[in-house]
Amino acid sequence: MKKLHFIGLFLAIPLLLAACSSTPEKPAEPKTAEALYNEAFELLEKTSYVKAAQTFEKVELEHPYSKWATKAKLMGAYAYYRDQKYDDAIISLDRFIKFHPGNKDIAYAYYLKALCYYEQITGVDRDQSNTEKALNALYQVIVRFPNTQYAQDAEFKIELVNDHLAGKEMEVGRYYLGQKNYLSALNRFSVVVNNYQTTSHIEEALYRQVEIYKLLGLNKEAQDALKVLGYNYPQSPWYKKALKLSKK
Repeated sequence: MKKLHFIGLFLAIPLLLAACSSTPEKPAEPKTAEALYNEAFELLEKTSYVKAAQTFEKVELEHPYSKWATKAKLMGAYAYYRDQKYDDAIISLDRFIKFHPGNKDIAYAYYLKALCYYEQITGVDRDQSNTEKALNALYQVIVRFPNTQYAQDAEFKIELVNDHLAGKEMEVGRYYLGQKNYLSALNRFSVVVNNYQTTSHIEEALYRQVEIYKLLGLNKEAQDALKVLGYNYPQSPWYKKALKLSKK
């Protein structure tokens, strides 16, 4: 019985060796640029933004000279934008703008870059560096691509940005006014009067000028500011308030 046992064992060894020495599977063929692009686009539609951006970048890396690589560069930036990774989106957009200035989608690239800054605008009590960057980027869209839908939307957003910047000046001005630092407060309100005349803060800014000039005993300047307020906004509550103030 022992001999039969060893014979069976020796017979099994060649079979085992044969199984181990079988030909390994061939590595998968690399995906075409179009296939990778479509895969990334599907991930984008499924809101897998990070994976989508990484797959778009893979198109660039593996097929840098294909037409899909150019498209992927812009779409990768869009995927980062949708994921609120604005710094990554801006880096990708800057590369697209640098290397493809004549591309048919160049206007959109500038517009998307402006949106990346616009979406990062914070409250008036915070640093406004992104607000300034958004304003500059939006103006770039208008100057470079004046007859596009992107320019139209940029004009609308510039109005909102200016209103936001004016709000910042008003907040600081009110703070100085509360501290009885009248000249510093007047400077802030005057910035609004001179630079942000179409914003929602202009009426209060003019009223504050009247108020501070009165506090400083500058009655002529107070009357001049009152006339400007009354001429432009005769029905404004701020004008009615300024009238009462001027009679004191």
